[in-house]
Parts: sequence; C-alpha cells; structure tokens
Amino acid sequence: MSQLSEFVSKQHEHNVEELKELLRIPSISSLSEHKQDIQKAASWIAHKLEEIGMEHVEIVQTKGHPIVYADWLHQENAPTVLVYGHYDVQPVDPLHLWETPPFEPDIRDEKIYARGATDDKGQTFLHIKAVEALLKLENKLPVNLKFCIEGEEEIGSPHLPQFLADNKEKLACDVVIISDSDMWDRGVPAITYSLRGLAALEFSLKTANTDLHSGMFGGGVQNANHLLVKLLSTLHDENGKVNIEGFYDDVLDLTDFEKEQIKALGFDEEKLKKQLGLTELTGGENNYPYPEKISSRPTLELNGLWGGFQGEGTKTVIPNEAHAKITCRLVNNQNPEKIQGLIKKHLEEHAPKGCTIKVTL
Repeated sequence: MSQLSEFVSKQHEHNVEELKELLRIPSISSLSEHKQDIQKAASWIAHKLEEIGMEHVEIVQTKGHPIVYADWLHQENAPTVLVYGHYDVQPVDPLHLWETPPFEPDIRDEKIYARGATDDKGQTFLHIKAVEALLKLENKLPVNLKFCIEGEEEIGSPHLPQFLADNKEKLACDVVIISDSDMWDRGVPAITYSLRGLAALEFSLKTANTDLHSGMFGGGVQNANHLLVKLLSTLHDENGKVNIEGFYDDVLDLTDFEKEQIKALGFDEEKLKKQLGLTELTGGENNYPYPEKISSRPTLELNGLWGGFQGEGTKTVIPNEAHAKITCRLVNNQNPEKIQGLIKKHLEEHAPKGCTIKVTL
C-alpha cells in the first residue's frame, strides 16, 4: 500500500465524522430562518481550510450569503487550479419521505444519507481532504491551488457574478474544477462540458373572497383547484412538448457528433427503470431518446401544487385560492428572462374565466 493510501485509510473514520459535522449544519440558502446556519457552514469550511494548511483564507460577505476563499501558491512553474464548490443545500420537504432526519447523517449500505451529502458538501469535503493528505505527507502540492466555495448555488448564485468581476486577479487560474455533477456510471468518469440552466416562477389563482362551503355553494361557484388543473393542462401537448409559444425558438440542436457520442455511452433503459422503481421512461418530449432529453432538451416542470384543505380526513370546502411552482431547465442559447416572460404571458392569456391570476418571477 502506498504512503498516501495508507494515510487515507488511517484517517477514514475521522474523516467520516468530520463530514458528518458539516452535514449536520442545516445551511438551507433559500430559507431566511437558516441565515445563521449559512454563516456557520461558511465558518466551518474556512476553519477547515486553515487547519489543513491553505493560506489567505477569508470569508467574503456579499449582499446575500458569504463566499469562502483560500489559496496555496508556492509552485512557480506549475499551473493554477481553482476548485469551485458550494456549502448551501436545498430545503428538505417533504419530511415524511426521509427514512432518517435530513441533518442527522446516517450510513446505510456504505452510503451516507443526509441533505448535502452529494450536493455539494461531500465533494467539497473530498477536495479539502485530498489537499490535507498531500500537505501532511509531502508538505507541498503539485500545483498552485485556489478554493472558491459559495453559499448561494441552490438559489441561482445571484451574487457570484459580481464577486467574480470584482476579484478577477485573485481568482485567475489555468483550469477550474467543479465537482458538482455526475459520473455516467460507477467506474465511468465524465468530463461535463455543458449543463442546463434554470428559470423559475410561481403563480396563484383566486376566485371568491373566501373559501366556501360546498353544501351551500357547490356547483354554483368556481373552484380554484379545478381552474388550476385546467390551466396547467395547457402547458404541455400530448407528446410532452412544452406548449408555450416561442419556448423552443432559440434552442440549438445537438450536432451529429454529439448525438453519436451520447449514443456510444450505451444507455441501459431497463437498468434505470429498475433503479428508479418505474415501469416506463416517458417524461419529456417523446420523440427524443432519454439521454438527449435529460441533457440537451429544455423542460417545464411543476415543482409544487397546493390549494384547499391539506389535513387528515375531509373538509367540505371550495377553495378560493390555488398555487403552483414552475421551474424550467434551459439549454444552449435560451435566455431565462425571455422564457419567464413567455410563460407569464401564456398563463395570463390562458387563465380560465372566473379567476384572477398573479405571477411571481
């Protein structure tokens, strides 16, 4: 066993416990009540970078959540590598679907289950530990190294562009490593050259000025939930194509070479269906193969629907409000603001009679 492998093996249990520490911090960037947890996670990352021997460690406050920076620049004739990661995580709802609490890490079948374990605290932690091992064993790194670890990736990184613009010289590098994407399969690494972007909005429909009793008003007034379903049914056609005028206008198709490369990956549909507990893979546009649908085609997804009574049992209510959240995965050449505008226009033009609609981008 090499000296490096031996060191990593000896540190394994300690490293797992440290990772659990990080995973216990509920650093949910989209919820304001977790602002202190965000700060705590940034401080944890910064302290760990200092502890392993990185230099010029700082927590840079932005108008949103902080960015952690560190560097080690002692190889004059070597390239400079910038490692990007993020310490914020997504919300955990619905809680009842978790086998164990999301911020109490649990190891099952040699996998660690917790919010952020693979997006992106686990990968960020991996880079930190790789640096630690090299510095402890060799007292140097083979390259110059910089870390840029942010706290807003899960909400679209709104303040990262300004940080990049303000710190061009500090962040200058020869290559960027982003470990926040997939391998194609176990033992099959991937070089990711493109990722789909994001656009989001939500909307509300309102009918009467209050919820109504179905025994007195049922059949005579509009039900907001019914109108919501009716409006949502206009967003896709029967083949899964997004039914928004202009939605695909700027989409660039894959080249023949890209299509050949994707096909050569050898996608196993039956394996994926078994893994996901599905009988069919029929989401999205039906006239595209699955690997293309999830990589090079844009989508419009319904992420949340609510209205009326949500509790146990029944309540004879006609809801006066109904709500939906939408996100779109966008591809090369699409503009998120343009797509938001097209969807907003569609919703307002197709809103059923008998309700008012409010769209929030």
